[in-house]
Amino acid sequence: MEIFYSPEIINGKNELGEEESFHCVKVLRHREGDEILIADGIGNFYKAKIILAHKAHCSFEVTEKWKGENALKFQLHLAIAPTKNLDRMEWLCEKATEIGVSEISFLECEHSERRKINLERMKRICVSAMKQSMRASVPKLNEMVGFQSFISERPKVKGEKFICHLSEKNISLASAYTKGNDAIVLIGPEGDFSNEELKLAADNGFTEVILGNSRLRTETAALVALVQLNSLVQ
Repeated sequence: MEIFYSPEIINGKNELGEEESFHCVKVLRHREGDEILIADGIGNFYKAKIILAHKAHCSFEVTEKWKGENALKFQLHLAIAPTKNLDRMEWLCEKATEIGVSEISFLECEHSERRKINLERMKRICVSAMKQSMRASVPKLNEMVGFQSFISERPKVKGEKFICHLSEKNISLASAYTKGNDAIVLIGPEGDFSNEELKLAADNGFTEVILGNSRLRTETAALVALVQLNSLVQ
């Protein structure tokens, strides 16, 4: 069944957004009385009945609500320096949503190749991936921020904090992580984190970890980290 996205659903009459309404009424040709499946982006599914089939504001009434079975059992925050090739970041956002991630932040690092991001486009990609993968949660996306600013805001955050770097310490993410704990994972740019950034992260409680013995592309490293942590909490 097709899933529609509608945040902030309340009891009683609700309305799909303009884009979702158009897809529901004009593309899929739903009419008054039809039942549809809706996700609110924060983990809940709803069965609803259409009460007004309008292409710009399709109204519906909720008949049933339940929690998504594949909801994350912990908070997983990915912070990544975007690649110069934006297609690779769009691909990552899509796959990260399918696999499971609570929040994605974009970092501007010393060796960053990209210093701007189209957040609205990324959000649309995440919503589409959520619906395609039959999830009820879409990750929170944050505007790009400087590495130092991001790190300085993390000391009071609960959970475990990791920075991925191919170093001689050889502490794997899987062995360092405590199953079930919330986690923040930092992934650097193609040129990696600078020595100053690594030191700043360590001084603020981030554990330096590796994802394996290979040097991975930025988006591949992020995906590997998400898969490893999700598999440990299944």
